[in-house]
Amino acid sequence: MAFIEIKVSFSQPEPWKDVFAAVLGDVGCDSFMDGDNENTLLAYMKDELYDEAAVKDALTNHGYDVQLSYEVTRVEEQDWNAVWESSYEPVLIADKCYIRAPFHEPRTDVPYEIIIEPKMSFGTAHHETTSLIIEYLLEEDFSGKRVLDMGSGTGVLAILTHKRGAASIVAIDNDPWAYENNIENNGRNNTEDIVVRLGDATAIGDDRFDVVIANINRNILLNDMPFYTKAMNDGACIYFSGFYNGHDLDAIKERAASLGLTFHSFKERNNWVAARFVK
Repeated sequence: MAFIEIKVSFSQPEPWKDVFAAVLGDVGCDSFMDGDNENTLLAYMKDELYDEAAVKDALTNHGYDVQLSYEVTRVEEQDWNAVWESSYEPVLIADKCYIRAPFHEPRTDVPYEIIIEPKMSFGTAHHETTSLIIEYLLEEDFSGKRVLDMGSGTGVLAILTHKRGAASIVAIDNDPWAYENNIENNGRNNTEDIVVRLGDATAIGDDRFDVVIANINRNILLNDMPFYTKAMNDGACIYFSGFYNGHDLDAIKERAASLGLTFHSFKERNNWVAARFVK
């Protein structure tokens, strides 16, 4: 599987990185990262979804008063994995959760150790959105609770909730590669009873949950939030991430309030945000 990387450089970072994350989300990008400086946005989409004309139109005929330039690169699967294996370092979060690859040395001095081989899936805890959600999950009481992890990627978040005592867990991702990778990582962590589903928000079905996790991106969250809310028991909480502070968080709050969700708190790092809401 190959990915398209779109590197966009702006004359100034704010609010344009937020704005164009939304613009590129509309033409198929589903993952976003800061580039090598504060004026650069990296956007990713699957190779088969790339429409050169649509991307060019979105980045040249946008109507905003900002100067930008962009580069498009096709990232091959084997190149991606080689880069990852050569540079991937384990992550320790809040001195409690240690996330490593199979080739790293284990640790026995932390409460939770998770083994992740991400391949092409999102979720190694290196990105702020994942680490912020993990900080929240380390504070949550999962005893006896049913958990839904939407956009589960590698399965790292679902695996942590399993280790923290969740009664049952469903992990859903619409990417076949992530689906397979999640199952593999469950095997590495003795969490095979996590139910992994391939699909979008409609794959939730009629199931109901006490905790919902949705670390995706702003556009998908805004679109699919009614599905998440419907799946929440009264008193359930939901964790959102995959977006920026400011306009993005305001949009998430507004949409959540319209669906009966009460804003509780948020965490921020490098302008990325994770937020907790309660039904």
